[in-house]
Amino acid sequence: MKIKNEIRLTKEFDFETAHALFGYDGLCKNVHGHSYKLSVTVIGSPIINKKSKKNGMVIDFIDLKKIVNDKIISLFDHGIVLNITTPHFEIANELEKRGHKIIRVKYQPTCELMILDFAKKISNFLPKNIKLFSLKLRETKTSYAEWYASDNH
Repeated sequence: MKIKNEIRLTKEFDFETAHALFGYDGLCKNVHGHSYKLSVTVIGSPIINKKSKKNGMVIDFIDLKKIVNDKIISLFDHGIVLNITTPHFEIANELEKRGHKIIRVKYQPTCELMILDFAKKISNFLPKNIKLFSLKLRETKTSYAEWYASDNH
């Protein structure tokens, strides 16, 4: 029987993003921002090859950082996330004309749906031997959403 040597690695990221929840009946219907904290946990076996520059690593933290920065942080940081069906589109178009970063999504930009979007984006770019294990997206000091691969198979 072969023993598995699976290790979970986590890298944390911070970014600032504004959003508005179209159709919501509370204050979050207004454009407002959060200081998000994203924890990305992957799982895999360490590379055991003395000739490899990545010997002993599941994934180089630098490589994981590049994936998450390229696919999530650079897109969302200091932007305004709006559903494409929002009536804020005129404001969004005007802000964009004035050089502001607008992220148009096909979903309500809640913490829950953002984390699902992030899971898809990150999973698609991980090396084949590495799996996304979990994500934690903290919207405020006391509120966050979690995504686990085991809950989504």
